[in-house]
Amino acid sequence: MTSPSSGDVRPAKGRRIALRLAYEGTRYSGWQTQPGLATVQGTIAEAIQSVSGEEILPRGASRTDAGVHALDQIVAFTSLSGHSANVWVRALNAVLPSDITVREGREVALDFDPVTAAVSKRYRFRIHDARWRPVLQRHLVWHWRSRLAVDRMREAAASLLGEHDFTSFESTLSPRLSKVRTIHSLAVDRPLMPDDAYGSEVWIEVEGNGFLYNMVRIIAGSLVMVGAGRRPPEWLGQALVARSRPAAGPTAPPQGLVLASIQLDLGWESHTSAVEHG
Repeated sequence: MTSPSSGDVRPAKGRRIALRLAYEGTRYSGWQTQPGLATVQGTIAEAIQSVSGEEILPRGASRTDAGVHALDQIVAFTSLSGHSANVWVRALNAVLPSDITVREGREVALDFDPVTAAVSKRYRFRIHDARWRPVLQRHLVWHWRSRLAVDRMREAAASLLGEHDFTSFESTLSPRLSKVRTIHSLAVDRPLMPDDAYGSEVWIEVEGNGFLYNMVRIIAGSLVMVGAGRRPPEWLGQALVARSRPAAGPTAPPQGLVLASIQLDLGWESHTSAVEHG
């Protein structure tokens, strides 16, 4: 797919390439590769093979669910091709489908692991609560048919800040042993957007050191119950203490969720061979 450039020198042990990806998850069965299903990880692996001929499964910092989107997924893989980071960015963007793009690429240390390098993640959940259907944004929001009380949602959200056992906010199918996570910030706002005098969306933004399976979507579903007046604000704190999945609210649908950003330790910033794709 690409011809060697001035940066393409085949190293003895290969090059570790880290990428920042953005994608719309509507037509994918999540990040992780699954037999017979379209996944983001599988699509990236196919693109890598078309560029260098290598069968490589890239490692991602976050396993987003089916239908969930990302603005800042971090992935890494080791290639023996010798292609530099800027060649990888250009070549992958030339072959990837239109709903996945490489925002940036860097060469990193061979032991760089995007999972352990991620010190915090920020997710955004968008809810459209106008009376009309969100035609243009329908794949990016959860449409709720009544106006939500943002102040009540903010009051409830405060009880989840800090380090807690979040068993109540995890899918019962998860195999994770430790349910303790730390939420650094949890904001509920009605952002001002162009051509939207009504204020038709509520955004829930949560940042933490890590999240359990479906944790953000369950938090969003629970906050909507409060905003809709179906539960009092103090109910969310009671659900947290209960450490039981049935104590919390429903799991919000995936299309409203986006992985907004990932903060890494110095394993990314300390390497200088970076290129941003505009």
